[in-house]
Amino acid sequence: MVDAYEDPGTPDTRGGWWYLWWLVARQPGRAAAGAGLGIVWMTLLAAQPYLMQRAVDDALVPGRPGALAGWAGVMLAVGAVTAWLSVLRHRTMTRLRMDASFRTAKVVVGHVVRLGAALSDRTGAGEVVTIGVGDVKSVSDALTMVGPGVGSLVFYGVVAGLLVTVSPLLALVVLLGLPVLALVTGPLTRRLQGVEGEYRERQAVLTARIADLAGGLRVLGGLGGKGLVADAFRADSRRLLDQGYRVGAVASWVQALAVGLPTLFLAVVAWLAARMAAQGELSVGRLVAVYGYVAVLVGPVTFFVEMAYDLNRGVVAARRVVGLLRLAPDPDEGTLPAPAGPAELYDPASGLRVTPGRLTALAAARPADATAVVDRLGRYGPTEATWGGVRLDAIPLAEVRRRVLVADHEAHLFAGPLREMLATGELSGGGGAATGTGLPGGSAPHRAAAAPGTGRPVAGASPRAPGAERPRGADALRRAIYTAAAEDVVRGLPEGLDSVVSGQGRSLSGGQRQRLRLVRALLADPEVLLAVEPTSALDAHTEATVAGRLRAARDGRTTLVTSTSPLVLDRADTVVFLADGKVVASGPHRRLLAEEPGYRALVARDTGITGITGTEASTP
Repeated sequence: MVDAYEDPGTPDTRGGWWYLWWLVARQPGRAAAGAGLGIVWMTLLAAQPYLMQRAVDDALVPGRPGALAGWAGVMLAVGAVTAWLSVLRHRTMTRLRMDASFRTAKVVVGHVVRLGAALSDRTGAGEVVTIGVGDVKSVSDALTMVGPGVGSLVFYGVVAGLLVTVSPLLALVVLLGLPVLALVTGPLTRRLQGVEGEYRERQAVLTARIADLAGGLRVLGGLGGKGLVADAFRADSRRLLDQGYRVGAVASWVQALAVGLPTLFLAVVAWLAARMAAQGELSVGRLVAVYGYVAVLVGPVTFFVEMAYDLNRGVVAARRVVGLLRLAPDPDEGTLPAPAGPAELYDPASGLRVTPGRLTALAAARPADATAVVDRLGRYGPTEATWGGVRLDAIPLAEVRRRVLVADHEAHLFAGPLREMLATGELSGGGGAATGTGLPGGSAPHRAAAAPGTGRPVAGASPRAPGAERPRGADALRRAIYTAAAEDVVRGLPEGLDSVVSGQGRSLSGGQRQRLRLVRALLADPEVLLAVEPTSALDAHTEATVAGRLRAARDGRTTLVTSTSPLVLDRADTVVFLADGKVVASGPHRRLLAEEPGYRALVARDTGITGITGTEASTP
C-alpha cells in the first residue's frame, strides 16, 4: 500500500473510468493476484458440484463401497483449499482497496496543497470534505471488480462449460442469462449515476453550509440572524433528504433485482434439470450436480448486479475526484530574481507605495479595497504590483511566498495543542512566508491561512537578509506572544501552551483568536508582513498595547497593516488613505486628521478621537 512518504503517482484525469483504471494499474501485481485468486477460488467452488456428481453416481454402482468415502475425502480437501484461497483473496482485495483509498486521499490532499490560495476561488470547502468523507470510499469499493469480478466472469464460463457436458440446453440458458440481466438492470444503473451525482452535489453544498455555520455561530447569534440561517439550513437539509430518498429508491430496485432476478433465472435452470431427470435424460448424480451448479451460481450472478451498482457509484465518485484534480493552480512562470534585500512594494492599481523597513498603515473607506490591495501585493490573484521595480508575477512564486507573508485576521486555526498550532509554519520551512499547511513545500490552501511560522529577531535589530537563519524556540515564541499581548490567552488555558484548541479556535473569543493569529505571523518573521486588520476584534486598551509592541517588534522591517483604528494609525510611520480604491493622501496620522476631511470622518467615527489612548508598551 502507498505510505506517507511514497509518491502516489500522476493520476489519469481523463475521466472517471480512466481514473479507476489508473488505480488498478498502480498496483498491477496485487491486482493480478486478486484476479488470479478470485478465479481459482470460484473455479474450485464449481468443482464441488462435479465432485458431488461423481460421488453419487459412483457410490450407486454395486461393488464399489469405498467410492463414496473417497470422493467425500476429495471434496473435503478441495473445500479446505477453497477456504484458504478465500482468505488470501480477501486479504489481497482489502489491500487493493486500501491502497486505492490512501492513494486517492494522498493525490487529493497533495493537489489541494498545490492549489494553495486558488482553491477557495475554484471550489468550496464542502466539496473537498465530501470527496474525503464519501467519494474516496466509493472509489475504493469499485475496485472489488478486480478480484471477485474477474473471478465471477471466469466462473460463469466454467459452469456453462460443465453444463454442456450435462445438457447443451441448460448451458444455453445459463449463457443467455447474463444478457437478460444486463438488459433489465442497465437502465436502472444508468439512472443511479444521475441521481447519485446530484445527491453528491447537494451534499457538498450542505457540508459547506455546516462549516460556515460552525465558524460564524457566535456572530450570527449576536446579529439575531441565527434563526434565519437555521431555516435556510433546514430547507437545504430537506432537499438533500428528498434527493437521498430518490437515490435510495433506485438503489433499492437495483439491490432487489440483484437478489431476485438471479434466483428466478436459476430456478428456471433447476426446473429444466428436474424435468430432464424425471424423463430419464439425466442421471441422479448429474441432477445433483446441476442443483449444485445452480446453488453456487447464485453468488456470482448476484455479484454481477452488485458490481454494476458499485461501479456506477465509483464512477460518480471518481468523476468528482477528477474534477478536483483538474483544477489548475496559479501559474508560476516567474523567472526574474527577487530583490536581493529590502525593497519597495508598489501597487499601480491604487498608487500605494510601501517603503521598505518601515511600518505603513493603510486606511480604506471600503475594507474590500484594502483587502484587494493586500491581495495584489501578496500575489494572490492577478497583479501588476512590483517589488524593487520587478513585477511580482515575474518572480518565482515560491520566492514570493518565502519572503512575503499575508496575515489575515480570519486565518485558519488548526485543531490540536496550542504550541503546535502556533508553530505550524515552522514545518513548512520557508524563511518569511509560511504556508499554513504544515506540509513541506506546500502552498497555502487559502490566503487567510498564510500566517504560521516560528521565530523573530530581537526588536530593533537590522533587517534580516533573505535566506538568513531566524531565531527559533521557546524564546522566540515568548517574544511573539508578548508582542501580540496574548499572555493572558495562554495563562487562561488549563495547560497553557500544551492545551488542546479546537478547530478555528471555536472555544476562544474573537479577540483571543485574532491575537493568536498575530502570534503565528510574528513567529514566521517574514521579511515583508502584510497584516489585514490585525487588531479589529480587540478592546481599546489591548489594541493600543498590541500596536505599540508591534511597531517595536517590527522595527527595521517592512510592515503593512490595514486598519481604521486611530490607536494603530497613530503608531505607523506612514498612513495611506484609500478612497474608491485609489490613494488620496499619505503622511503621519495626526497631519491627515488635520488636513484630510475624508480621513478624519473615517477614523474619528464621530467620537471626537484625535489621538490615541492606552499605554504604549516596549519590547522586553
